[in-house]
Amino acid sequence: MPALGTFLLLASFVVACYAATACIAGARRRSTRLTESGIGAFYLVTALMSVASAVILYAFVTDTYQIKYVDRYSDAAQPLLFKLTAYWGGLDGSIMFWVLLLSVFGAIAVRNSRESHRELIPWVVAVISMVEMFFLFLMVVHNNPFETYLADIPPDGQGLNPLLQNIYMVIHPPSLYIGFVGMTIPFAFGMAALATGYLDDSWLRAVRRWTLVSWLFLALGLTLGMIGAYEELGWGGYWGWDPVENAGLLPWFTATAFLHSVMVQERRGMLRVWNMTLVITTFFLTIFGTFMTRSGVVQSVHAFGEDRELAWMFTVFMTVLLVVSFGLLIYRLPLLRARHELDSWVSREAAFLANNWILLFSAMFVLFATMFPTLSEAVGGQRLTVGPPFFNKWMLPIGLMLLALTGVGPLLAWRKSTLDNLRFQFLWPVVAALVTGAAVVALGVRVWSSGICFALSAFVTVTLLQEFVRGARVRQQYSGSDLVTSAIGLVARNQRRYGGYIVHLGIVLMALGFAGDGFQQEEQLLLKPGQSVTVGPYTVRHDGIAITQDAQKQMVTAKMTAFDGTTELGTLTPAKWFYTKRPDEPTTEVAIRRTFADDLYIVLAGFDVEQQSATFHVVVNPLVNWIWAGFGILAIGTLIALLPERALAVAAARAPSGAGAGATTTSLLVLAALLTLPFPARAHAAHGHDEPQETVSSVNTGTIIERLPLERELGDEILCTCGCRLPAGTCGMFQCQGKASQLKRLKELVEAGHDREAILATFVQEHGTDILTQPPDTPFNRLAWAVPVGLGLFGAAVAGAVAVRWSRQSTTDGASASSAGADPYQAQLDEELRDLD
Repeated sequence: MPALGTFLLLASFVVACYAATACIAGARRRSTRLTESGIGAFYLVTALMSVASAVILYAFVTDTYQIKYVDRYSDAAQPLLFKLTAYWGGLDGSIMFWVLLLSVFGAIAVRNSRESHRELIPWVVAVISMVEMFFLFLMVVHNNPFETYLADIPPDGQGLNPLLQNIYMVIHPPSLYIGFVGMTIPFAFGMAALATGYLDDSWLRAVRRWTLVSWLFLALGLTLGMIGAYEELGWGGYWGWDPVENAGLLPWFTATAFLHSVMVQERRGMLRVWNMTLVITTFFLTIFGTFMTRSGVVQSVHAFGEDRELAWMFTVFMTVLLVVSFGLLIYRLPLLRARHELDSWVSREAAFLANNWILLFSAMFVLFATMFPTLSEAVGGQRLTVGPPFFNKWMLPIGLMLLALTGVGPLLAWRKSTLDNLRFQFLWPVVAALVTGAAVVALGVRVWSSGICFALSAFVTVTLLQEFVRGARVRQQYSGSDLVTSAIGLVARNQRRYGGYIVHLGIVLMALGFAGDGFQQEEQLLLKPGQSVTVGPYTVRHDGIAITQDAQKQMVTAKMTAFDGTTELGTLTPAKWFYTKRPDEPTTEVAIRRTFADDLYIVLAGFDVEQQSATFHVVVNPLVNWIWAGFGILAIGTLIALLPERALAVAAARAPSGAGAGATTTSLLVLAALLTLPFPARAHAAHGHDEPQETVSSVNTGTIIERLPLERELGDEILCTCGCRLPAGTCGMFQCQGKASQLKRLKELVEAGHDREAILATFVQEHGTDILTQPPDTPFNRLAWAVPVGLGLFGAAVAGAVAVRWSRQSTTDGASASSAGADPYQAQLDEELRDLD
């Protein structure tokens, strides 16, 4: 079996080489026979990789520990689901899974576009095959997942990392891989267009859907990663700016920029060089993200470890990739001139330009901050740390700017917005934002960022509703149906535009979820059986500890009862699981009581089985479920935008019209709304209605482990030394080797009367500068603050220069724009709907 697997990988590499060579030669000689043989070989790679994947999966299922990879990531007691998902749980298997996905995606893309893009397909096959060759080469010479033991075959495996034995972690990696691999298809079509010189907009139509699908899977992978971290790591948060998390976020930023700027090229023939640059950059970032997590250049609890040889291979590949792709782009610059100029700075094109600048800056900043520890070690010989507080300080205002642009963009007209147009469009959204802002101040909300986020969310929401209502009313004039039916028809007729608005609505919900983080309440509790403590609106009572065992692990479970006032809410069971094969890597099983308003989140931080007492980390997280709901809305909007235009148009055309149809539509909407209403609280909690009801006032009061304000503040500025990359105050790693001693030392210094600077200096003296979550203020480290500012200013200057160059007035276009009349939006919408009907 291992020999068969190795042979299949080697055969795949040889066949991929032939596919690339034959397609390039066939395209240059215009030989259909040679090209067809190359495409056939390309399909053969897919078949070979499918068989190779079946072989490794069979090895996992049959516990073939002769294969080293199976030994490292599986054991006999592991459930079948985790045996199968162990395929991509390690470095070698993840590379193999990457090639499998790429070959499948490539085969589908080539088959779907073979007739419509005959000139591009040979080059598309060649580019994808060369990417396959690189990853196959890695497996053949360095990371063979079928490598075997020559002797001393272990009787049982070491088992999968316990943190990965979670349903979210089962889906999270393949979602990210699909997103990463999917970005290869737009890159291949872009390179094919540059190589052939067929640089009209047809290649964009071939890749837009692939980009959107990949973008959706990247968003799904990032969201699942957040849920997994929230439920499995036990630190009360969901995003810690870990390098592995950032690796998935980088191409998401640039792909989002591309999905916006591609509309400018389709509509106005502008940003052609820029869109090609974004396609190349996005693909490069998928490779760079893979390099970061697999080479060891960054430190992360999720990384695969240090591998210098692999790092060098990736470096060579990335260098060749940049030189060839940007070399082709420069060579074809004369064919990529824009067809139109920028008519006005107050236009949708200008808003997209600003949107692109902010998104690209976000990607560059996250990349720089992620790599800064490596850079500081290479230049100064000392590895510094850039933790969550540093990222949050920069990304908070950037996120608010993006949220504002989400509302501003739809309000601006293409080409030029007149003063009347601006007044007409902005009136109600601005009123909504001002009213919300005043309400936030009146209610006493003092977290400025959350308050601004609430006001901007109101602005964007009213903008989107306004777009739907106005569009539906215009359509109502032509169709004669009711407003709701007209709105549905509006979406069916132009699902790209209105699907995009639904995506924006999902972004608003997610932003509100992030804003809720500013109102988080948390306490460390020491409780004996029968004692209770109140945190926020909830009271929790500790009822006892139980120890159980299964084939894989020993489970220590605390039983707790939650109350809201005097009303019993149910039982929650936070736990720690100790795996037999990995006793030093216990997992945290968080108990969560979910509601739409907040989560009651309980972590078992420590316990004494004899005394039955335990320490708990209790967190009340407001609005956190809005993040997951927002992603659901975002996914629905993306799927609507992806649906075939003709299918929805035909369905809408066949729908009955008139009052009867309106009633039917309304009934369906009401039914859909009822089905999607949030269910009551669901958690790792079970209601204890079979037990006697006991009010919280009748039990003893436990102990809140008090922390002074300065302790809490500095707990977020001192990094935990257990390797989690989180501040010591929020580290949730069980049996952490750093948190307890660090917080104890911090308390001693605070109680001794030392000020903030003296305490930080003490920790730096005892642990070095990498104990801080933000780079200290020294000449070299000021780069961490200066470079993002420089990048932002440089990007703004470039965007401004491009806009100035484009803003040469076009007499013809200007006359056309002015002919739109006093209500250009209405006239434009009428014209679009008339054309669609």
